[in-house]
Amino acid sequence: MNYRLKITLLLSLPIFMYSIKVKSQNKSEMPNIVLLIADDMGYADIGCYGGVSKTPNIDKLAKDGILFTDFYAAAPNCSPSRAGLLTGISPSKLGMYSYRPRNHPMHLRDGEVTLAEILKENGYQTGHFGKWHLGCLPQDSILNHPQPKNQGFDYSLGTDNNAEPSHFNPINFVRNGKKLGMQKGYSCQIVADEALNWLKDNQANPDPFFMYVAFHEPHAKIESPPELVKKYNAYPEKDAEYLASIENVDLAVGRIRESFAEKGLLDNTLIIFSSDNGSYRQASNGNLRAVKSYVYEGGIRVPGIVHWPKLKRSGTIIREAAGFVDIMPTICDLLKIKPPENKEFDGTSILKLLKGEAFERKNPLFWYFYRTSPEIAVRIGDMKILGSDNDTIPRTHPITAPDMEYIKKMKLDSYELYNLPNDIGEERNLFENDSTGIYYKILVDNKLKEIQKEGFWWKELPHPQTRKKIKKDWVNYTGKN
Repeated sequence: MNYRLKITLLLSLPIFMYSIKVKSQNKSEMPNIVLLIADDMGYADIGCYGGVSKTPNIDKLAKDGILFTDFYAAAPNCSPSRAGLLTGISPSKLGMYSYRPRNHPMHLRDGEVTLAEILKENGYQTGHFGKWHLGCLPQDSILNHPQPKNQGFDYSLGTDNNAEPSHFNPINFVRNGKKLGMQKGYSCQIVADEALNWLKDNQANPDPFFMYVAFHEPHAKIESPPELVKKYNAYPEKDAEYLASIENVDLAVGRIRESFAEKGLLDNTLIIFSSDNGSYRQASNGNLRAVKSYVYEGGIRVPGIVHWPKLKRSGTIIREAAGFVDIMPTICDLLKIKPPENKEFDGTSILKLLKGEAFERKNPLFWYFYRTSPEIAVRIGDMKILGSDNDTIPRTHPITAPDMEYIKKMKLDSYELYNLPNDIGEERNLFENDSTGIYYKILVDNKLKEIQKEGFWWKELPHPQTRKKIKKDWVNYTGKN
């Protein structure tokens, strides 16, 4: 089977109040769980999705595992997508409406239950390595946000947001609440080092482990090893730097995978590789429409690879839509863990899908992002409906108090409908000519009302103090769309 797919074919209260422990399951049989998440990596950035960067290690995960052609982040930018990943709940309902600026009150609130909390309560060692971006890091006495340890992680090495000043020799890493100063090397390798050292230090512990490895690459500001950049000298300098950063992530993934193999852990380790959203480079998203920050496919469709030898599904390609919000319910299903009380997942367990069994999605996948237009999208089967309110009021880049009012009161007045298998680039709007258009209109209208009703309302957001732009001018994208 050919694994280089053509892109046109391509996807704090005590925890015991939230969950119950795994029933009568031998710990040695419980799989280790590893999330490997890139930052701003596009759908077409890696080899097995048609990319030009050299990514043999990630490609091998796909070759020996399962590759999703229609896999989705939880949102088109970082903070909300990570919140959806760790909770199985739409970030718009959690109140994570956009990226979290520095010193900003928006955060993943302590009342939300993360995958780390569920797994920790059920006997897992838990470690976070890399980008956090769900609240202040380290703790700020004024903001007082939950820290990784408050959200289920025994151990954490990370950054509040991006690696600063770039991926090389970053100065803003925090280990278990303490600032470290400059760390020599490239961010993805620093993160991999820490994850592997943590694993080594806990090698004698028989408990299974959960590792959330959140690489900073290829988010700007990029800096890559010169020897890797030289491999791409046929491309413009910025492109070469970007492509090299993808390869650098692949090398880090390879080191982690090889360590598992050497320790005899690979067969019983469930590895999921993906990206928090689409790329800001149009070329990195292949034939998908738009870029990061849009609910068009280019902003939300990302690589999705599942590697777990026990599934015995090597070389499988799945074209059914799945995504970040499905991961939490899937792991709960796998481990027979009762979902958190009073929390309803927006995702659906895809365990049957992974096993090759009949699968039915409980809830449609959907995305909401107030800062660009269309503001909302829902995927149901092969169809995707998008709704716009055609807002022309200038807004700031970070979320501010007037945005909260807008989020709660906006209404849709135009729609787009696409058949994705037939139109991956979202070029042919079927809404006006499709007899089922009214059905999809009602569906997306109702989903917006649901978000507005259930989404957390921040009362302490700052008032606008930075420049304003209308939506189409904040994030531009090239191409015929």
